[in-house]
Amino acid sequence: MAVSANKLELLQIADAVAREKSIDRSIVISAMEDAIAKAARARYGSETDVHAEIDVKKGELRLSRHMLVVENVENPANQISLADARLANPGAQIGDTIADTLPPLEYGRIAAQSSKQVLVQKVREAERDRQYQEFKDRIGDIVNGVVKRVEYGSVIVDLGRGEAIIRRDEMLPREVFRNGDRVRAYIFDVRRETRGPQIFLSRTHPQFMAKLFAQEVPEIYDGIVEIKAVARDPGSRAKIGVISRDSSVDPVGACVGMRGSRVQAVVNELQGEKIDIIPWSPDIATFVVNALAPAEVAKVVIDEERERIEVVVPDTNNQLSLAIGRRGQNVRLASQLTGWDIDILTEQEESERRQADFENSTRVFMEALNVDEVVGQLLASEGFTSVEELALVDVRELAGIEGFDEETANELQSRAREYLEQLEAELESRRKELGVADDMKDVPGINSKMLVKLGENDVKTVEDLAGCATDDLVGWTERKEGSEPVKHAGFLDGTDISREDAESLIMQARVKAGWITEEELARQSAEAEASEDEPAA
Repeated sequence: MAVSANKLELLQIADAVAREKSIDRSIVISAMEDAIAKAARARYGSETDVHAEIDVKKGELRLSRHMLVVENVENPANQISLADARLANPGAQIGDTIADTLPPLEYGRIAAQSSKQVLVQKVREAERDRQYQEFKDRIGDIVNGVVKRVEYGSVIVDLGRGEAIIRRDEMLPREVFRNGDRVRAYIFDVRRETRGPQIFLSRTHPQFMAKLFAQEVPEIYDGIVEIKAVARDPGSRAKIGVISRDSSVDPVGACVGMRGSRVQAVVNELQGEKIDIIPWSPDIATFVVNALAPAEVAKVVIDEERERIEVVVPDTNNQLSLAIGRRGQNVRLASQLTGWDIDILTEQEESERRQADFENSTRVFMEALNVDEVVGQLLASEGFTSVEELALVDVRELAGIEGFDEETANELQSRAREYLEQLEAELESRRKELGVADDMKDVPGINSKMLVKLGENDVKTVEDLAGCATDDLVGWTERKEGSEPVKHAGFLDGTDISREDAESLIMQARVKAGWITEEELARQSAEAEASEDEPAA
């Protein structure tokens, strides 16, 4: 009876561990077999290939030694000759494995300790793998948990079937958690690491707000109302763009709820963060006007190539301050929401700037084409802003300007081309003087003015350009709490290059330098386009 009890005890232990750790019973039994086999190898020799098998129904333990059938025995601990193998199994062939039953193992203290270590390690690995498999497909979900402890400002959260962490920068400002507090957060990353799966939670992620709305607004959950974009200044203000697939459903009203009950539930969860719910529009100008509310907008000018929008607001009623918002918050969130850079001007500032641009274009034409002020003003008033435009335009368009004829148009275009050729020669001379390599001219998308600018900033070879970051070329804006944003100039300032063009220039340089292949570049571009096409929520 004692033996029978011990047999059953093995299965009872396996069942108990499987339930406690929420892992499969077969994994626990496999770990027990490995632990017993390790203890047996300590008894019979480390080179001996010992296997342990536990009968999952009866709990019986069988130990066996596996021997490989070989022609010439070099290691008697795990090899057996063909002749000896055929004494046990007449049909044995070279390469087969012969299992030799071993007597029951007498456990000593050291063997038991060794077995326990193996068992604990295997069970821990199985538990970690179970956690990773369970949570890796839940990225993008909201989870509820209990604060287990606070370490160096980060919060460790018990999710019941695993632990997660909310780093200090992923929590709302001035938010304090204590042990035992319940917390709701967004899973934004799950990583498999040596110390176990790391589950990262966030309460500042834009999608946390989107998911909260999906929980509070049945129309979003059902797909009638869609969240197209979210921008947050965590703990302070947020903007959310929504659209309805059903013309009879008001998307803004659905999100606000009766007497604001739905949006208030989200605001309470986000510690009072103010939320502007904005109707989304496929027309970017309309969407920007909506996003800048409550400011009034008089005019919108779109630069599609640079994804930049110029917004003109009335001079009255302090509209400029309303549009910009406290510390630039309103325009910053509107820019994040739309994905476009937004410049805000008053009508007076726009008028002054247009006059300055007109005068500048007039002066450029007068100097470059050697014409009088009247001709320069005529060209500027027709919308020409550069000599390059003049050189490339159809001559009939120039001749159609009031006061010009075909002869005048041909002469102006000829002078424009001569000026550009002279300018190109000067830039080429300057490039050589700076020591910029000739093969830099072969990088797609680069021109002589860029080459000179790069040379002046010590970027003189294809490898130098390949090692640049986009911010190096176009500059970046540094924003600090409580102060005005600081614009840092890039190497190519003054060349009207967009951020996307700068990225393309660097990638083409990396292809030419041999850092990546054309195929890898094409694959990266396709992946980037696919990620841009994914919905915001």
